[in-house]
Amino acid sequence: MKLIIQIPCYNEAETLPGTLRDIPKSFRGVDTAEVLVIDDGSTDNTADVARAGGVHHIVKLTHNMGLAESFSAGIDACLRLGADVIVNTDGDNQYHGADIQKLIDPIIKGDADVVIGDRQVSDIAHFSFAKKRLQKLGSWVVRQLSGTTVPDTTSGFRAYSRDAALRMNVISKFTYTLETVIQAGKKKMAIGHVPVRTNRPTRSSRLFKSIPGYMKRSMATILRIYTLYEPLKMFWVVGSIVFGTGLIVALRYLYFHFTHQGGHIQSLILSAVLMIVGFQTAMIGLLADIIGANRRLIEDTLYRVKKIELNQEK
Repeated sequence: MKLIIQIPCYNEAETLPGTLRDIPKSFRGVDTAEVLVIDDGSTDNTADVARAGGVHHIVKLTHNMGLAESFSAGIDACLRLGADVIVNTDGDNQYHGADIQKLIDPIIKGDADVVIGDRQVSDIAHFSFAKKRLQKLGSWVVRQLSGTTVPDTTSGFRAYSRDAALRMNVISKFTYTLETVIQAGKKKMAIGHVPVRTNRPTRSSRLFKSIPGYMKRSMATILRIYTLYEPLKMFWVVGSIVFGTGLIVALRYLYFHFTHQGGHIQSLILSAVLMIVGFQTAMIGLLADIIGANRRLIEDTLYRVKKIELNQEK
C-alpha cells in the first residue's frame, strides 16, 4: 500500500517547512509514504525549500495556474507514481498532519472511496461569523445538490483511493473542493468524513479575499457542475417556471376575456412568448441530457484509458 501526500503550493517558502514537519513519517496500514509538492509557478524559492525539506517528488508548473489546476496536476502525478491512496493538504500548514491517519483509515479498510476532513467550522476561532455562516450555507447547498452528507465541503484536507482519483475530472479553474464533492456524489462513490484539527493561521486566505467575490465564483462553480451532471433537472425547472408564468398570464387574459372586459392583448402576447421560451428551455434540457449520456460514456472511456496507461507504465 503506497500513500502519497500532495501539497499544492504557491509562494509557500515560509510556511512549507512547518507543513512538512507536521506530517508523520509513517502510517498504520501503509507500506510506503511519500510527499509530493506541486509548485504552482511560485516566484519565491518554494521548490528549493521543498527539496531541503526532504520532499520525495516535485511537480513544477511554469506559471501560476491556480488551485484547481495544481490539484489536478498533483493527482495525475500521484497516479503515475503508483499511489494507492492520495491525501491532499495545504502548504500553509492549516491542517493537523497527524490527522492524515484518520483520513486514510476508511479507505484502507475499504469503507470509502473519498474521505473529507471536517474542520468543524463553528469551533474555529479565527473564522469570522460571516465566514462561518457562508461556509455552512455553501456546504448545505452542495450536500443537497450532490446527495452526500459531507459537513465541510470546502475542506481541502481529503483522501482519495486510487480508483476515485482515476474517476476525478476537474473542470473548474477556481477550486476543486466543491466540484469534486458533486462529482463523487453523482458518480455514486462512497464518501466519508472525519473530524480533523486545524492549526493556527500562518497567513490570510488567498482564495477567500472577499465574501461577495467568493460567493459569486463558488455559486458559478456549483451551478456549472450541477448543470453538467443534471442538465435535464436544471433546464426543466427553469423552463417550467417560465412556462408556468406564461400560463398564469394567459389565464389572466382569459379571465378578462370571458368577463367581457376587453383589451389586455399585451397579456396574450406576453403569455405566448413566455410559454414558447419555457417550452424551448425544457427541450434544451432534453438535448443536454442526451449529450450528458455521451459525456458519461467519454468519462468511462477516459477512466479505462487511464487505467491501461498506468498499468503499462508499471
